[in-house]
Amino acid sequence: MDGLELRRELHEYIDIGDSQFLKTLHKTAKNYIEQKRLDRMIAEGEEDIKEGRLHSQSDVQKMIEDWTKEK
Repeated sequence: MDGLELRRELHEYIDIGDSQFLKTLHKTAKNYIEQKRLDRMIAEGEEDIKEGRLHSQSDVQKMIEDWTKEK
């Protein structure tokens, strides 16, 4: 089943689904999208580590101090 067929079938389910079905589908979709976002962030972090784009603990503490200073 290709993407277009899946979309049509899901739309049919949404059209006939009751409130509980819609809430469950919404929660599932939301969790899936959030997990994909987190997976991308982890992959980016791993790439940063591999490329040596790191900050020491003292560098991070200095950054935080700079952010919180009154201007």
